[in-house]
Amino acid sequence: MKDVILVVDDEEDIRELVRYNVTKSDYEVVLAATGEEGLALAQQVRPALILLDIMLPGVDGLEVCRRLKADPVLRKTPIVMISALGEEKDIVAGLELGADDYVSKPFSPGVLVARIKSVIRRTGADPVDVEATLSVEGLKINPTRREVHVHNQLIELTNTEFKLLHFLMLSPGVVYTRTQIVDGVHGDDYPVTDRSVDVQVVGLRKKLGDVGALIETVRGVGYRFKG
Repeated sequence: MKDVILVVDDEEDIRELVRYNVTKSDYEVVLAATGEEGLALAQQVRPALILLDIMLPGVDGLEVCRRLKADPVLRKTPIVMISALGEEKDIVAGLELGADDYVSKPFSPGVLVARIKSVIRRTGADPVDVEATLSVEGLKINPTRREVHVHNQLIELTNTEFKLLHFLMLSPGVVYTRTQIVDGVHGDDYPVTDRSVDVQVVGLRKKLGDVGALIETVRGVGYRFKG
């Protein structure tokens, strides 16, 4: 049985473009032109993922996301927000409401399909072992020993820097807003706020040297660990 992707977008050209490309990747696609229609179809078809435009007539995408995440049956359904360029604030709001990822218009159909597959794979995976040692491109973090090595050399990090790095590494590819990072880190050796997240990231990258580039800035939104 094919996974169902629900596409909620008021632009017919976008809906048909998504349907054509996503169907080729062996998904079943269901289309909705309004937020109200999308909410109703989500209840009916229980999709594997929802592609949700932010700018919708009537009930907009952010309100649809809020209602889906408040629904005990649908709250775990992954959501990828579709945004127009220049809607960074709305993207941030969507992520903080619980959306899993976003794509900006105009988007590459190939990138869109890759995002869909990545989110479905990620959200359907087994729970992450938060005590497991993680190793990526010369960077290794051992949560139980609270040690970080870069190219086999021990790196001294503050408690907050360690927590921030571990938080991002646990979910490679996931975009986190600064508020989500603050909630995930709760540093006790530094007053972690939205603004200080940027300071922490700058300092962390400097200490990590060449592997610091694994922490990517998502302009206008936040940060992610390269995945």
